[in-house]
Amino acid sequence: MSSNTARYITLTGYFGLIILLLGWYGIMQPAYVALTLLLIPLAFPLSGLLRGKPYTYAWMSFLTLIYFIHGIVEAYANETARPFALIEILASVLIYTGAVLFSRIRSRELK
Repeated sequence: MSSNTARYITLTGYFGLIILLLGWYGIMQPAYVALTLLLIPLAFPLSGLLRGKPYTYAWMSFLTLIYFIHGIVEAYANETARPFALIEILASVLIYTGAVLFSRIRSRELK
């Protein structure tokens, strides 16, 4: 697997998660405080992700755990939000997997 493939996996999950949160908390079940609290952390790594910086991808994998945990809790506790929560879990797993692979592969390429 190349670093570009891992990068595209990460970016697909990242932008998918943003779109999901905007649709979920912005349109389907409006909760603007929750939407703001969930989107603000995703704004910080955007520049580094788009530039392909391995360090950003490495710490993005830790940030993703917040969204994974949120998805698990919502899927368990809120039956009406379960489809959104399952998509959130999938997006966070995509981000995590892609970010770990990218940082590992890219660091080897740079050595």
